[in-house]
Amino acid sequence: MSEIVVIGSSSMDLVVTSAIRPGAGETVLGESFKTVPGGKGANQAVAAARLGANVKMIGCVGDDHYGKEILVNFKENHVNVTNVKPVTGVGSGTAHIVLAEGDNSIVFVKGANDYITPEYVKSVIDDIKKAKIVLIQQEIPEETVEYVSDICEEYNIPLLLNPAPARPLSQDVINRATYITPNEHEAAVLFNNLSIEEALKKYPNKLFITEGKQGARYYDGEKEILVSSYTVDAVDTTGAGDTFNAALAVALVEGKNIEESLQFANRAASLSVTKFGAQGGMPTREEVEGAL
Repeated sequence: MSEIVVIGSSSMDLVVTSAIRPGAGETVLGESFKTVPGGKGANQAVAAARLGANVKMIGCVGDDHYGKEILVNFKENHVNVTNVKPVTGVGSGTAHIVLAEGDNSIVFVKGANDYITPEYVKSVIDDIKKAKIVLIQQEIPEETVEYVSDICEEYNIPLLLNPAPARPLSQDVINRATYITPNEHEAAVLFNNLSIEEALKKYPNKLFITEGKQGARYYDGEKEILVSSYTVDAVDTTGAGDTFNAALAVALVEGKNIEESLQFANRAASLSVTKFGAQGGMPTREEVEGAL
């Protein structure tokens, strides 16, 4: 099985469904409210495990009720939580999600995720050294992303960086990452002095720009390629990007080429939006292969 290490956030998602997205100062009536486990790191770990990978999660939760629920959810999804540390006196991360008008809006409160420091990552570095690929996102401290990119380069471990939520990255981190997977908005933040076409050409076979239901775009060294996604009836788009990243990592570790890996990732992501919740629709390996 694939050996994947995910370094990132865990949270409890507080999800409101509404027909209308409220504007500033506006109150609207909602249709439903649910709490479901989430966080970009946790989502990617669960998605990779469902796709058959052997996954270790590195992160932090609070010593609250949400923290206990997050750990139970990891275990139920066969994610190794040896390196998920409860932080005393700190609340777990929470994501406050509004589903409306066919899309989502999210406010993320980091909570215990701020304790995923370089020092903590260093304390579990032996597990990172065993990884065939490391996944990381940006709901954790910026200096931790810098540190992880450094150690992955030092130990020659492929690093898949999902630069979400959007914030500028140092050139060093961009150079060290093996793969970078922004959406169009995040790409504009990362490469604000370049057009999409220029950025893709500058980072061939490394920069994959996700375009939602259109698919994913990259430059293969000779030409720009759009790997199309799949048409489905979307119920909840939360977590689609996390499913894409997890599936991409699984496919790359298994030796698929880039185009095959992107097709696999697109298919997994398309299936993930057909059910409620970031993790609720994340497909199994059998479901993805059957749909392909």
